[in-house]
Amino acid sequence: MPINNRIAEFTDEMTVWRRHIHQHPETAFEEHQTSDYVALRLHEFGIDVHRGLAGTGVVGTLKGNKGDGPAIGLRADMDALDIEEANDVDYKSENPGKMHACGHDGHTTMLLGAAKYLAETKNFAGTVHFIFQPAEENEAGGRVMIEEGLFEKFPVESVYGMHNMPGIPVGEFAIRPGPIMASSDIFEITLTGIGTHAALPNLGRDAIVAGSHLISALQTVASRTVSPFDAAVISVTQMHSGDTWNVIPEQAVIRGTTRAFKEELQDHMEAEIRRLAEHTAAAFDVKADVHYERRYPPTINNADETDVTVQVARKIAGDRGVSLDKDPMMGAEDFAFMLNEKPGAYMWIGNGPREGGCMLHNPNYDFNDEVLPLGASYWAELVETRLAG
Repeated sequence: MPINNRIAEFTDEMTVWRRHIHQHPETAFEEHQTSDYVALRLHEFGIDVHRGLAGTGVVGTLKGNKGDGPAIGLRADMDALDIEEANDVDYKSENPGKMHACGHDGHTTMLLGAAKYLAETKNFAGTVHFIFQPAEENEAGGRVMIEEGLFEKFPVESVYGMHNMPGIPVGEFAIRPGPIMASSDIFEITLTGIGTHAALPNLGRDAIVAGSHLISALQTVASRTVSPFDAAVISVTQMHSGDTWNVIPEQAVIRGTTRAFKEELQDHMEAEIRRLAEHTAAAFDVKADVHYERRYPPTINNADETDVTVQVARKIAGDRGVSLDKDPMMGAEDFAFMLNEKPGAYMWIGNGPREGGCMLHNPNYDFNDEVLPLGASYWAELVETRLAG
């Protein structure tokens, strides 16, 4: 695997950065220490630093020494998750109930490594903006950065993201043009009936029974109203009702999420959820209130920019080390908001086996430090290729 020689020389330093960030995880919009750490490193490299977008966001700007050229953006996410770490390592999380269980510590470090190298060499024409984003998990920090003027303050022709993926071997990459990650929407249905004594059900209107039927009905949206050639998911993840044994409660609350790769399927699933809630409630003589919230759009790679990333990744991993046929994932990614604004591509980099619970969002997960020089080399090569002049 042809890791950049200069980056290989400071891989141990990158490992120190990564483990420091891992040891001090911060969740959405609270990445103050992480933001300080990133900004300090960028200042040390001699890179212009802007802070404050989405509160804790950091953008580093670097111009090449080969003359004028376009500007591109490279994005890494910085936030951790609300998970208690189960790993027994000397850099284990010091913040109870929080850990880097998705590898954003590694993503931040790989982009810092590329920034260090590129600041030393500047072997490109144009400008690169290093975008360190807060709040990728659930809170759409990427959307907030855009709303606060990311691409007005830092205009780019294209933007690129990368995420580690357990199950893909170290030294390999995967990408596909078109949809690569799904949308993520959430819903909450409140069914209101008439509460009564559990021994006298005939005197009430049972929201729990109505909710049970509604949960079953929701399973038919994907299986019976969506083409088998399209991917759609509706998952009910919560049902809350009552707090004792002998009372039929007045209300039942159902919550869940939907996933799709097409905006029209998002529209369809929302309409079907509302329709089924209304008619199921009517059948059981209860009232239904539906709250449906669009959270993350699908992550859709631009074909031309995908071709560029494939060319670059093959320089690192060889032709066989870059997969173009991995199935897209039904998970969501708020880099989608950036791709809605600018052409670009989102790459997966292998993190190695999944044994021992080493999967994303697992308390036993830990980013594989062997990947650090590979990811940094990819970013560096992408800049020197895309901005070759």
